[in-house]
Amino acid sequence: MLNDIQLRVAALIAAAMPAIATDAQAQNSAAGYPNKQIRLIVPFAAGGPNDFLARILGQRLTERWGQPVVIDNRPGAGGNIGAELTAKSAPDGYTLLLPTQGILAVNPALAKVRFDTLKDFAPIALVANLTSVLVAHPSLQAKTVKELIALARAKPGELTYGTPGNGSASHLAMEMFNRAAHVNIRHIPYKGAAPAVVDLIGGTIQVMLIGVPVVMPHVTSGRLVALGVATAGPSPMAPGLITIAESGGLPGFEIRNWLGLVTAAGTPRDIIEKLNTAIVEILRAPDVKEQLLKNGFEPAASTPEYFATYLESELKYWAKVVKDAGITID
Repeated sequence: MLNDIQLRVAALIAAAMPAIATDAQAQNSAAGYPNKQIRLIVPFAAGGPNDFLARILGQRLTERWGQPVVIDNRPGAGGNIGAELTAKSAPDGYTLLLPTQGILAVNPALAKVRFDTLKDFAPIALVANLTSVLVAHPSLQAKTVKELIALARAKPGELTYGTPGNGSASHLAMEMFNRAAHVNIRHIPYKGAAPAVVDLIGGTIQVMLIGVPVVMPHVTSGRLVALGVATAGPSPMAPGLITIAESGGLPGFEIRNWLGLVTAAGTPRDIIEKLNTAIVEILRAPDVKEQLLKNGFEPAASTPEYFATYLESELKYWAKVVKDAGITID
């Protein structure tokens, strides 16, 4: 038998349960989202294209919702560390990841990763496409892709290129270049694009094939020389630059680059939709769009469904590229 005090406590608990349940539901639905800090994981060091784009999105989301969006740089393992953290996070929309195709589509084709691109992530949006450019240190006696190829053939294994890490899209792109041009430019991996660019400017490495936003300011200042863009045709993101295919006599040479936004699989659908709506509206804002275009990004602003389908196609595409080229990571 319960005494009077126990009965009163039980009644109070019973009365509070609906409120507790309501609070839990609010926290896990778009109606109550967000009600605390959001973590946006950038899987590379600060200063790279992912970091640049993340800070724009983070600032706008903070202004929109009144909740802080904290940028969490987690470099290492070609972006896999940040991806694993996101895959293992709570499915509540409070941990987001801004990956490249190198992480979600290329890495699984190169090595065993501790995440499943299609099962462990909930796609939010394809955010932007990115033009890559082949750049060299000014001291290198090569002002065109053909001259770089000739120099690399004359000095096999002596020239080096930097990337944001093993298995990154930049790494794969340069290995594709090596094979297409029949040269051997050696790979030097870094923990992000920014430190690699520092060493390129300093002359420690000679070449990089990386996103326009990272290096074009240094091309403009004369600290680096742009040899060509890795697009099928002239790129509006790098006006006046010839393509690598044309400059190097490498027909069909092209690198596909993109950045997207994902969160942990199992995140409620209405939270995914709320995030997508916010991201799309931010990317379509005239001042944001102008800022992105100026820095080499082409806003994509897709639906979650389109990005999910695109991820499937990208996994197949890059798996074939890796297999056909016989590319392996160091």
